[in-house]
Amino acid sequence: MPEKTWSAAIRELMDAAARHKLASGIAAGCAVLSLAAIAWAGTSSPATAAEPDPVAHTFSLPLLTRSGPAAARVSLSDYAGKPLIVNFFASWCPPCQGETPLLARFYRGEHGKVALVGLDENDTVGAAVKFITADKVGYPVAWDPGLSMVADYGVDGLPQTFFLNAQHQIVDHVIGPVNNADLAKGVALATRKAAK
Repeated sequence: MPEKTWSAAIRELMDAAARHKLASGIAAGCAVLSLAAIAWAGTSSPATAAEPDPVAHTFSLPLLTRSGPAAARVSLSDYAGKPLIVNFFASWCPPCQGETPLLARFYRGEHGKVALVGLDENDTVGAAVKFITADKVGYPVAWDPGLSMVADYGVDGLPQTFFLNAQHQIVDHVIGPVNNADLAKGVALATRKAAK
């Protein structure tokens, strides 16, 4: 039997993958690994004192309720003069599935002290409603199936969390799932009084 070259072996492997629809499985695996890498490498990047903080982009999106999107809206302007945490997530995102219960517990413990808004991105109504219901999400969730806000905030992977001060300047940004330390740091930066 003649010895195969590497290129012939690779071509044969790719043909087999296509025949057995493994290509879509490989792509899905790569996507999951990419999200896991983002989550693992998630870092907080506090704003520097030398440069002005970027101002958060305004948004106004339908409120996602336990029965689906509603006529009521979730808007950045609803939180004028108040520090705010903005969390981009989706029910299909594995790191979000681990992060959302933590955010729900945090919000229940901090309710009234710190505002938190979720932006559900590129999701289906049924999956999103099931997700926020199962995790007992009590904070407002905005419905954004068309990804209208991700470009404005530079979000290229989920989850991502932005901490805004009372002037709605972004004072901290976490790529990947937040943990308790990230929340404590972000809230401290968002609620810190500006130097006079």
